[in-house]
Amino acid sequence: MSWQNKSGGNGNNPWGRGNNNGGGPKNPWGGNGGGPNDPPPDLDEIIKKAQDNLKEVLPSNFGGGALFGLIGIVLVALWLVSGFYIVQPSENAVIQRFGALHSIQSQSGLHYHLPYPIEKLQTVNVTEIRTIPIGFRETLRRSNSNTQNVSEESLMLTSDANIVDLDLVVQWNIKSAEDYLFNILNPENNIKQIAESAIREVVGQTPMFSIITKQRAEVAQRAKEIMTRTLDEYNAGVNVTQVLIQAAEVHPDVQGAFQDVQSAKQDAIDKQNKAEAYRQDILPKARGQATQIINQARGYKEAVTAQATGDASRFDATYEAYLKGKDVTKKRMFLETMERIYSKANKTIIDQSGNGAGVVPYLPLNELNKIKPASGR
Repeated sequence: MSWQNKSGGNGNNPWGRGNNNGGGPKNPWGGNGGGPNDPPPDLDEIIKKAQDNLKEVLPSNFGGGALFGLIGIVLVALWLVSGFYIVQPSENAVIQRFGALHSIQSQSGLHYHLPYPIEKLQTVNVTEIRTIPIGFRETLRRSNSNTQNVSEESLMLTSDANIVDLDLVVQWNIKSAEDYLFNILNPENNIKQIAESAIREVVGQTPMFSIITKQRAEVAQRAKEIMTRTLDEYNAGVNVTQVLIQAAEVHPDVQGAFQDVQSAKQDAIDKQNKAEAYRQDILPKARGQATQIINQARGYKEAVTAQATGDASRFDATYEAYLKGKDVTKKRMFLETMERIYSKANKTIIDQSGNGAGVVPYLPLNELNKIKPASGR
């Protein structure tokens, strides 16, 4: 298509811009360039001049229908080009056709879909770790950031009827773009409500002292498990990556009473420990004494029984010997008895024979052993 040239070497452009005999360029609406004091042009005159200039540019056989056809082709081309889209490596593209889910594009790069309103495109970042604060809000100031406590979220009742002020952060990401967009309404608000319900359930089953000291990680893990189970039941398409307890403190209004209770508990524990130590000390001694008494009684029993058994056996043996030889047995028993009696008595030996001199000299050697030697000798 050629442009009509009506002024020799200086052809008019579609807007009628030319040299104007050296008097300065025309503006895009056909007027001469003027100063700031010139009156503004009339709108109807501007539109008319633009139409006239466009007709000069177009061929003479280019009618009004063809012009609208060209404009329509350009608009359709622009509409078709609007269907190109780019998927980033961290994104999933969800395409709806007439409102219904058509496809999900997870491969990064340039892709195409039918333009709106036939198909609608939504891109979702599925790798970004998102956070939801519970119990506090971060406020940005001129030079630094600060946190503002939200008491209606942070105050929770423990299993021992105490009030804990607890702040936590829930970290999550999207594991299914389809479920995230179509299964739940307002996903972030629902995740926040589920997190509040889960942490209150766990705190309500845990004593205050455990929450603020050694069981923070356990409380957070239990809350995460409850959240994960609930969101999976809803098919929310969300993955809870971590639950972090940033602060767990006693509420200031009950701080004094809580300290008194903890002091009383500590005193009770000390008393119990001392009682347990005394118990551990006295019980082994008592058990040892009891065992010793029992062993002594058993030994005495066995000794008495053995002695009685021996005496009975000796008596039986003596009686049997007596029955066999009564005279011999009587004489032996008499001699044994005299031996036991005279062994402890003082003795004087008298010789009654005819040649005897009466009392026989007797040296009591057994008595000499009883005499202790004099000191220094």
